[in-house]
Amino acid sequence: MTLAVATAAWKPLVSLGFTVALLAGQLSLALPAMYANHWAIYLGSFIALGFTLWTAPPRMRYVTAAANLVFVALMTYLMLSWRYGGGVGWFLPMYYGDRPMFLRYGWQLFALLLLIAAACAAAGLLLALYQERGSLFRARELDRNSLQEAEIDLIVEQERTRIARDLHDVLAHSLAVIAAQADGTRYLSKDQPKAVLNALDTIARSARSALVDAQRVIEGVRDDGLVTPQPRLSDIPALIESMQRGSLKIHPSESGAPVDLSTGQQVAVFRIVQECLTNALKHGGRGTDVRLHFDWSGPGLTLHVASEIAPDGLEHAADTAVPRTGRGLPGMRERAHLAGGWLTAGPDGESFRVTVFIPYGTRDLRASEEAAGAEPGDTVSAAPGAEPELVLPSGGLALPAEATAKADHHG
Repeated sequence: MTLAVATAAWKPLVSLGFTVALLAGQLSLALPAMYANHWAIYLGSFIALGFTLWTAPPRMRYVTAAANLVFVALMTYLMLSWRYGGGVGWFLPMYYGDRPMFLRYGWQLFALLLLIAAACAAAGLLLALYQERGSLFRARELDRNSLQEAEIDLIVEQERTRIARDLHDVLAHSLAVIAAQADGTRYLSKDQPKAVLNALDTIARSARSALVDAQRVIEGVRDDGLVTPQPRLSDIPALIESMQRGSLKIHPSESGAPVDLSTGQQVAVFRIVQECLTNALKHGGRGTDVRLHFDWSGPGLTLHVASEIAPDGLEHAADTAVPRTGRGLPGMRERAHLAGGWLTAGPDGESFRVTVFIPYGTRDLRASEEAAGAEPGDTVSAAPGAEPELVLPSGGLALPAEATAKADHHG
C-alpha cells in the first residue's frame, strides 16, 4: 500500500498493480491473513485513488475508479470471511459460516469502505478542479493581456498607416511642386547665368530623388519598423523565369552597355516590368508572347515591352489606356515620373506596347568642384560659355544637356 500511494501520481497503472498484488496474494493465501485491527491498511488504495484523480487524465480516472470499486468488494470479502481473516474488531463474531456474516455485515462494511473511497476521490477531484481553475484564470489573464497588446498593435498600425499616408501625400505634393517649379524656371530662364541653371537643375533632380526614396521607404516599412529588401535590376531575370513558368513566352533582349541606376530607379524599373508581365498574363492569357527589350545606348534606359492581344481582348486593351487612379497604367506612369522619366502605353496593331524612359545621367559638377577646390555639395559656378554636359557613369559618351532637358520635358 505504501508503494501504491508513492506511485499514484507518477504511474497510476503501477499503483493499481501494487494493490492488485496485495489482494491477489491474500486471496491465494500467499500472504498471511490480517488481524482484526489491521483493516486500515486497505485505506492506502483509496489515498492512491485520490492522488490519481488529482493528477491523471480523464480516461485514467475512470479506470482507477472502476478498479477501486472492485477492490472494495474484494476487501469486504477478505475482511468478513473466516477463511482469510479474523473479522473486523467492531463486528460481533459469528460461527455459522460466511453466508450469515455477509448477509448481516456485508453491505455495511461495503458501504463504509465505499464511503471512505468516495471521500478520498472527492478530495482528489477538488484539488484537480482547484488547479484547473487556477490554470483557467492564468489563461484568461494571458488572453486578456494578448488581446490588449493586439489592440495596442492595431491602434499603432492604424496610426502608422495614417501617418505614412499623410506623409506621402505631403511629400509627393511638395516635392513634385519643387521639381516642377525648378524645371519650369530653368526652361524659361535660358539667359540666366550657368550657375543659376545648374542650381535649378540640382534642385529638380534632388526633389525627384527625394520623392522616389521617400515613397520607397514609406511603402517598405514593416510592422517592426524595419525596411524590407527592395527589388533591383538583378532580380528581373528571376522575375522573368517565374512568369515563364506561368505560361508566358517572354523574349528578353538588351542593347548597349548597362549603367548603374539609383536604388529608387531600379525599384521603379522592376515594378514596371512586373506590372507589364502581369497585365500580359491577365489580358492575353496563357501562352502570350512578350518582347522585352532594354536599350542602354541613349541618355537613359529605354524599356520596350510589347505583348500580344487576344482577338477578343482588343476592346478591353483599349479600355486599359483609360487612367484608373492608383492602379495599372497610372501606377506605372507615376513610378516612371517619380524616377525622373516618362511612360507611354497603348495598343499598337495586334500588340499592346509600353515604352519607358528612365534617365541615368547627372551633371558633371563634381569635376568643377574639385577643380575649384570646393567641398562636394557646395555651389560652383560653371565656366563662362561652357556647355554643361551629361556624363554617363560607365564611361559612356558625353551628350549635351539639351538631351536631358527634352527627356524631362516628355516626362
